[in-house]
Amino acid sequence: MKLLLVLSLILAAALLFVSFAGAGELAPNELGRIMILEYHKVDYPEATWTRTPENFRRDLETLYAKAYRLINLGDLLDRRFTLPAGTTPVVLTFDDSSPGQFRYLEQNGNVEIDPKSAVGILEAFAREHPDFGHGATFYVLPGANPPNHLFNQPAYEGKKLQYLVSHGYEIGNHTLWHANLGKYPEATVRAQVAEAQVWIQRHVPDYKTRTLALPHGVYPADVSWVLRGSAKGTSYSHDAVLMVAGGAAPSPYSRSFDPVHLPRIQAVERELAYWLTYFDKHPGERFVSDGDANTVTVPTSRRGQLRAEFRVQQVVVR
Repeated sequence: MKLLLVLSLILAAALLFVSFAGAGELAPNELGRIMILEYHKVDYPEATWTRTPENFRRDLETLYAKAYRLINLGDLLDRRFTLPAGTTPVVLTFDDSSPGQFRYLEQNGNVEIDPKSAVGILEAFAREHPDFGHGATFYVLPGANPPNHLFNQPAYEGKKLQYLVSHGYEIGNHTLWHANLGKYPEATVRAQVAEAQVWIQRHVPDYKTRTLALPHGVYPADVSWVLRGSAKGTSYSHDAVLMVAGGAAPSPYSRSFDPVHLPRIQAVERELAYWLTYFDKHPGERFVSDGDANTVTVPTSRRGQLRAEFRVQQVVVR
């Protein structure tokens, strides 16, 4: 369906807290910023690169209470926002395929998802709060040494990747073994990207990663090497390259949106608290859905920030 762009005219500051669904709900602003959260280990103890299962669960509860709703990264890139009015999209990403992200437990001859792994927590939370949304992107390391070798359960590699794809999650490229792409020539960079996809496709044939998360946050000498190309008979194409820092991302409707340099927020206590507090104090900076997937609603004062392809001549007052 062709996107119908509607610009909402906001006449007074009081309207920031009156929207379609009733008083108290944030007014729509689809030029606001979006948090792409970056998790690594889900394990014990809490540390710089580790979030405990309990704290990860608390993160979800906090996001839900503050009217954030999960979408996949692919939805953000495609500008596919099917969210209730007054809510804000948030994207979860998981780097390095560490064991606590997705673990199976063998009990009495049965194989079950560990309820304390990230996937187990996400699945339980989705059952309890179906309106929260469902999704995440897992940037796996298929050729890395243990303990990160595809979640460190070799016997269940295929089962896990197939589960993720069939249950609405995304798989992203993180290179074959977490190579620092800034240190290698073109042939090596392309091989790192292509061979990672080969490994993934061994378990989920024809699945092509749409996004790449930079190991160590380092770009290759030429970013085009990771965007599209081929190596050893395998072709690849990526719509976005994710950094390891940078803060909240611009709206995909914004002129400042750059999918080749997509910023993320480290999902650690201090960073999460900072950005959640920031948007509490500056609600006008937060992407807020208008509840209509076929319209784009922005404050008239920000009309000039729209990407050229979304500009229209008609301004409708709501």
